[in-house]
Amino acid sequence: MDRYTADTYGDKARYDRATASLDAPLAVVDLRAFDANAADLVRRSKGKPIRVASKSVRCRALLERVLARDGFAGIMSFTLGESLWLARSGFTDILLAYPSADRAGFAGLTADPKLAAAVTVMVDDPAQLDLIDAARPDGGHGGEEVRVCLELDTSYRVLGGKVRVGARRSPLREPAQLAALARAVVRRPGFSLVGLMAYEGHVAGVGDEVAGKPVFSRAIRVMQAAARKELAQRRWEAVRAVRAVAPRLEFVNGGGTGSVQHTAAEAAVTEIAAGSGLYVPRLFDNFRSFSGRPAALFAQPVVRRPGPGVVTVLGGGYPASGAAGADRLPVPHLPAGLSYDPQEGPGEVQTPLLGPAADSLRIGDKVWFRHAKAGELCERFAALHLIDGDRVVETVPTYRGEGHTFL
Repeated sequence: MDRYTADTYGDKARYDRATASLDAPLAVVDLRAFDANAADLVRRSKGKPIRVASKSVRCRALLERVLARDGFAGIMSFTLGESLWLARSGFTDILLAYPSADRAGFAGLTADPKLAAAVTVMVDDPAQLDLIDAARPDGGHGGEEVRVCLELDTSYRVLGGKVRVGARRSPLREPAQLAALARAVVRRPGFSLVGLMAYEGHVAGVGDEVAGKPVFSRAIRVMQAAARKELAQRRWEAVRAVRAVAPRLEFVNGGGTGSVQHTAAEAAVTEIAAGSGLYVPRLFDNFRSFSGRPAALFAQPVVRRPGPGVVTVLGGGYPASGAAGADRLPVPHLPAGLSYDPQEGPGEVQTPLLGPAADSLRIGDKVWFRHAKAGELCERFAALHLIDGDRVVETVPTYRGEGHTFL
């Protein structure tokens, strides 16, 4: 069920008026909602700067818009190719959040002082340093100094490690492991250790108030409280261990949209990462600690009326990444009261929708959906129509619209 079916923040008529001259399928961003969400992220970050997770935005114009606001500084990118493209486009302070095996990209990074100054790469294994060196000009002995960030594993483990909650990311879990790799980095010519990152996805990306599941929600809250406490202590110890090796560490990054206020309270953390909270996709409906405004939507046209209480829209089968399940599907948003046919679900070419609201829709009308995740919507559309009130004030390209599909 869509939490916002009461049309609290924007109704179908307004979006229909704004896009009356445009044919669906199309995607929009409601700028008033986008800006309100940005302001709320800043409020929750309690004065610590927010580094924008670009994978959750995937649109240069909107990255520029949010970075122009007070409280935001820097980008957290998702591939090396994207990082270099953004740096060539004029963005600075780009933290690549994932290790890369892009040898051509590293060759470009180490050959260009502007790129090397703008991009920080993620490392959690000495073999990744070897790969970078092998890509350098002059047979691995030349090129620019590479800025490096280490990643701490944040997963919560109980019963002696037999039970793990959280993503499988870095192999570096204990402060001593971080310190050992830090020493390897600072001793190695051509590298500079500048940052430490720890992303607590099991807190930042998992809702703790799931509608209709009070017992499950309570269990999530208990787990997250214990995980936050454990991680805060271990993160502080890891930062202390790394700073003993690299006293001039520039930043310690943590958090995510769902944990902004909790992570910001940790003294060891200097900046917060967030991105999904700008668009507020449906996976972020289930948090007690904050309530954002849905800003990114897509519309599909009604192309059939198979019978009473049923309409069919073109396409719409845009599942999100992650473990397959109903929560990874887009949700019909406007008009309120539509649901999928359980025998078909959202389809590649057509999607039947059931409910009383179907009888008010005509051929050619738009049905508005919310995606399960944030930036993945932009992989389906070449442009975003930016809405202010009931007008499209600008149409801007997504990454795809600029000819880039980095993953």
